[in-house]
Amino acid sequence: MASSSQASEQARQASRAVPNLAFRRLRGQRSPGEFAAAVRKAAREIGEQVSCDARYVGRVEAGEIRCPNYAYERVFLHMFPGRTLADLGFTARERVRGGRGGRAAQGRGPEPAHPYRPFDIHSDINEESDVLRRAFMTSGTTTVAAASLGLGPGLVPSGRRVGEAEVNAVEEAVRRIRLLDDRHGADGLYQQAAQPLRTAYALLDAGTAARRSTADRLHSGAGELAISVGWLAHDSGRFEDARSHYAEALATARVAGDAALEAHAFCNASFLARDAGRYREAVRSAQAGQGAARRVASARLLSLLSLREAGGWAGLGDRGACEKSLARAHAYFDRGPADTDPEWMSFFGEPELEALQAQCRSALGEWSRAARHARRAVSLQDHRFTRNLALYRAELALDLAHAGAPAEAAWAGQQVLDMLEEVRSTRIQSMLSETARGLGKQRGAEGVDAFLDRVGDSVRRA
Repeated sequence: MASSSQASEQARQASRAVPNLAFRRLRGQRSPGEFAAAVRKAAREIGEQVSCDARYVGRVEAGEIRCPNYAYERVFLHMFPGRTLADLGFTARERVRGGRGGRAAQGRGPEPAHPYRPFDIHSDINEESDVLRRAFMTSGTTTVAAASLGLGPGLVPSGRRVGEAEVNAVEEAVRRIRLLDDRHGADGLYQQAAQPLRTAYALLDAGTAARRSTADRLHSGAGELAISVGWLAHDSGRFEDARSHYAEALATARVAGDAALEAHAFCNASFLARDAGRYREAVRSAQAGQGAARRVASARLLSLLSLREAGGWAGLGDRGACEKSLARAHAYFDRGPADTDPEWMSFFGEPELEALQAQCRSALGEWSRAARHARRAVSLQDHRFTRNLALYRAELALDLAHAGAPAEAAWAGQQVLDMLEEVRSTRIQSMLSETARGLGKQRGAEGVDAFLDRVGDSVRRA
């Protein structure tokens, strides 16, 4: 784990970062927020999905991000055709990663790993993902998993103030958890995320932030980390743990006066309550979240919270209230994205909109309508987001089984089973088991027997 002296050294290294003046010139007269919005728009044009915000732009211009990951690289080269990464002010990837083509070629050996971020979230994610997937999905190596989150107890400073290095490490841990969950699901991650969360709150308890802005970022980062860890518990079926983490995040938001964090905590608490069958609580939490979200000025956030409210009404069997909430969600969604949309909402696009409507329809027993929405969610989802694609297909299989389409349900279920080598999610396993129960009386229909046999094997292995 990193020592305090290492933390100090990292802070000194960060202070020596060379500003990226070429990138700053390309931004021109646009504000960092306006430029970040242009980056997200360009990403959508080429089918990429990046969570660019003003802070990311600032880090690039400050020289903290010496080379973007491949997704950002494709977006930047699309925005500025004819230019190379060097033209944009970036350093060659092999030099940033400390490969043999960089430091070794100069006879100095490999560059030492960053004490907090051994795998930088803004480096080559595609290559790292396969390494991390093997660690989580096969050996479950604690050391590799903890290192990938990059926030150990040694980060807590002794006798000095909390600064940029520590806050950046907390924010990077949040992004890393979200990345790994997007690709592999929650079950292999939850236990490994406990230490970064303890470290983040130890930093808060130290109460030694150098500036108010640093303290605000630390509160926000710790709260977002609590929500991320809560989601890992939620998705892996540990509902009481999840409820505790979401409550911790909500308390942090209230102490810091952070409306965006408060809305996020209520959003996840509503989702959890719905999954736990506490539908009235799901409605109340979503409504409270909407109250906080109105201070954030994000139509997409209000859309998602309206969908959470609709899910609660559907669970209560109140079709009229559900329809009103869905209509409100669509109205907010149609206003489009904005610079004020929270970074964590990068997942919320048309596929998720369709998937959440499918969940409402299935709760109301409208299985054919649910299947139509789920099928659309699958068709729209970017295949690189493995976990959500598996979830949407599992929803489709379940809806089709109840809608009286056993062959198509079995086919969709088989596709989900094919993805379980990469995705571990108790939620998805439960949906497959429910689909199997629904198809139990349909043995003999095309593909059903094969699906039921595979589900049985999957459950036994789990």
